Amino acid sequence: MERTSFTATTGLGEIVGWVAGQGPPVLALHGGPGLNFDYLDTLVEEVAERYRVATFQQRGLAPSTADGEFTIAEAVGDLVVVLDELGWDSAYLLGHSWGGHLALHAATAIPHRLSGVLAVDPLGAVGDGGTAEFTAQLVVRMPDANRPRFEELEAKESAEGLSPEEDAEQLGLVWPSYFAEPSTAPAMPPVKVSQASYEGLVADLNARLPKLEVALSTIEVPVGVLVGERSPIPMTAGTDTADRIPGGWWSAAPGAGHFIWLEAPDAVLAAMTRLTGRPAVPSVSPL
Repeated sequence: MERTSFTATTGLGEIVGWVAGQGPPVLALHGGPGLNFDYLDTLVEEVAERYRVATFQQRGLAPSTADGEFTIAEAVGDLVVVLDELGWDSAYLLGHSWGGHLALHAATAIPHRLSGVLAVDPLGAVGDGGTAEFTAQLVVRMPDANRPRFEELEAKESAEGLSPEEDAEQLGLVWPSYFAEPSTAPAMPPVKVSQASYEGLVADLNARLPKLEVALSTIEVPVGVLVGERSPIPMTAGTDTADRIPGGWWSAAPGAGHFIWLEAPDAVLAAMTRLTGRPAVPSVSPL
């Protein structure tokens, strides 16, 4: 699939990404916060079969700027700059995990720039958003062989912090827990972590949760939530959020964990079809 790179200039550095496909515009937001964006490539390519999809590295890691205030307001502002660079007056937001949560903030802050939002197994916006259960499930599902090193890194993180390499190692230890069947989880792709982005955005996210929960009832753009039936994030994180939004809907991908497109191919594309109201691609019967 042919990709076209773009660079959007903000008041504090540049945001870099790429765009592919043809159809209604969709801006894809990766999870984290503070992760590298290329883990989302296979999802973007799936959706780009029917849409014009752009994706970009959120600030904190190369190829985008490493600098930032790392607040939700800044992250929403970056969305606007990217939309302007692409020449899109409005677009659908497709956000995974933290990206889905960010898309909810965008729905309250910049509704005039959005055609709709699809949040894929997001951190929710009711109560603690499912954070406590999510964190517990990552540990419960962890392979026993990974537990001693994980506990060692947890202790070091509390005492003195971790290096970027140790951050990535820690994520690798819990990686299988994100899947419906941890024992058969695929290998983790190369991962980078911006600690500054992660810490800043998580702190701001938690501080803003009560206000976002109240604001859900004021969202006017179409919103859909796709949850993984067997994700470590509790289904209620997404379903309770969707139920608070006027006209909001949710669906569950049977047997899928957190990375839904890896365990339930085409589920995200089907949810986008529902959100956008585009006719489904007709199947062709064999001759």
